Amino acid sequence: MAKTNRICVIPDCNKPQQARGYCSMHYRRWRLNGSPDIVKTRERRRCSVDECGRPAVGRGYCNKHYLRLMKYGDAGAVDGTAPGEAQAYLVGVVLNYDGDECLIWPYYRNEGGYGVVGEGDATRLVSRLVCEHEHGAPPTPKHEAAHSCGNGHLGCCTKSHLRWATRKENQGDRLIHGTSPRGENCGNAKLTEQQVQTIRALRGVKRQIDIAHEYGIAETTVCEIQNRKLWAWLK
Repeated sequence: MAKTNRICVIPDCNKPQQARGYCSMHYRRWRLNGSPDIVKTRERRRCSVDECGRPAVGRGYCNKHYLRLMKYGDAGAVDGTAPGEAQAYLVGVVLNYDGDECLIWPYYRNEGGYGVVGEGDATRLVSRLVCEHEHGAPPTPKHEAAHSCGNGHLGCCTKSHLRWATRKENQGDRLIHGTSPRGENCGNAKLTEQQVQTIRALRGVKRQIDIAHEYGIAETTVCEIQNRKLWAWLK
């Protein structure tokens, strides 16, 4: 006997059944909303600034207020920072500052703590703009504005503290300054420095698989620690 394809029980649907007598669309509605007839649409978030009402595009703000946040550090109003005030501070204060102390950027700073200023419809790192002013364009687009003071993450924008450096050179500076977490100071570290040294000392004394079980790590991790492919900086 030929098998007949049953159709969805919802009137005028005519799509083949998938489960519980419903087609895939109505079955999905039933599972999500408790009824095959309910269509729920996800309500788009609105700007968090009072009485704005525009759709949110970033950090809970509409495009206009998000750009204000990035430029002036205040998304809700421009009363706290007048348009162009941060740019004027950059030109009039930062670029003319000849002191040796860290000059901290007083306006908006990104999540890493680095000063940011608006430039047209975009935003730029203040440290990079200052470095360009002092030393010209970077040797390559990948070069970074490195801080000799180690306080870039605190918003330092002193021109005499800045130079162009490769990513490797900049990372090396951070290690010297102690601003780049590594080893047991890294948030996802499973071992302490003492444990790593113990694992090295057990080379040839204890099987790597037994060491791995003891410390709750992979056998390959033990191998790489003992061969100094991991934690190579630790003496």
